[in-house]
Amino acid sequence: MEKNWYVVHTYSGYENKVKANLEKRVESMGMQDKIFRIVVPEEEENEIKNGKKKVVKKKVFPGYVLVELIMTDDSWYVVRNTPGVTGFVGSTGSGSKPVPLQTEEVNAILKRMGLDKVQTEVNFAIKDTVRVIEGPFKNFTGTIEEIDMDKQKVKVHVNMFGRETPVELEFTQIEPL
Repeated sequence: MEKNWYVVHTYSGYENKVKANLEKRVESMGMQDKIFRIVVPEEEENEIKNGKKKVVKKKVFPGYVLVELIMTDDSWYVVRNTPGVTGFVGSTGSGSKPVPLQTEEVNAILKRMGLDKVQTEVNFAIKDTVRVIEGPFKNFTGTIEEIDMDKQKVKVHVNMFGRETPVELEFTQIEPL
C-alpha cells in the first residue's frame, strides 16, 4: 500500500480545527502508520492596515485540507468522521475511494507554502558511526545519538579536542562508515 495525498473538504473557516481534530484522532486511534501529514495550504501575504505593514497567513484553498495517508477502510473512516469534515474531494458516489492528488500537484502546493523539503531516505540508525562530509565538521567521525525525520537532521557526537561534543547536522552532511 502506498501513501498518497488526498484533498478533504471542510466547513469554511474550520480548516485549522479539522487539522487539530484529525491529528488528535490519529494519535488516540493509533493511526500513525496510515495517516501521516495534515496540511492546511496557506501562504504569507503582506497586508497594510492603518499604515502598518504586517505579514498574514492566507488560506490558498479555503475549505480544504490536504491529508497524506495510505487509503484503507480504517483511514478513510477516521478522516471522514472527523468533526468539520464534509468529505473527500474526488469521490464518485457513496462507497467509492477518493482519487489521490498527483505528485506534481502536491509538490506545487507544498512549494508554494515553502514546505517542499524533499524527504530523504535514510540509511543509518541511532548508534551508527558516520563521517561528516560537508560543513565546518567535515572529515570528523561520530556516533548518531538522535534522528529527527521532520527536520531532516541528526545529532552526532563527534570527538573534538578529546571530548565527545554533540553537533546537529543535516542528513546530507553525513555518510555511513
